[in-house]
Amino acid sequence: MSLADAAAKADELAQSGDERSLATLRVQWDEEIEHAARDADYRVRSQAYRAIAQFRFRQKLQLLRRGLEDESPAARGSALISLEGLSRTHPGDVNSFRPLLHELAARDPNTAVRRLAVICLKNGTAHRDTLQLLEGIVESDEADAELRKTAGVVHAALKRKGAR
Repeated sequence: MSLADAAAKADELAQSGDERSLATLRVQWDEEIEHAARDADYRVRSQAYRAIAQFRFRQKLQLLRRGLEDESPAARGSALISLEGLSRTHPGDVNSFRPLLHELAARDPNTAVRRLAVICLKNGTAHRDTLQLLEGIVESDEADAELRKTAGVVHAALKRKGAR
């Protein structure tokens, strides 16, 4: 079974609520994910970062940090997708990565990575610095139109969340 197959199986088990089988699968693939995240091939690293969310591997958040700092936009994007998925039920994850997410949203050379970082921010709390960053992206004439639109949607959602 490949890592991609195991990750798909883990996601299926998590969605069905079979925590025991998921835990067993985690134990079997724990080291493999660690090794894959350090592979020289960005495609293997990307799959490893994506698998972290599929396995619901909350213990591997620091490995995701490595992914957010990866040289490959594909690996950074996969790590962001994982972080977004994990943070849906645990907003503290976004809050602990906030400075790095701000850096990616504001300055990453890859527009898709910037958009994914903005999307991750929606799962966190409505911090003033995050709202200011998003507002700056929305008002920037130099930012990609899709990035500005995404930042506007996330900005509005965070303001609503903060008003509750």
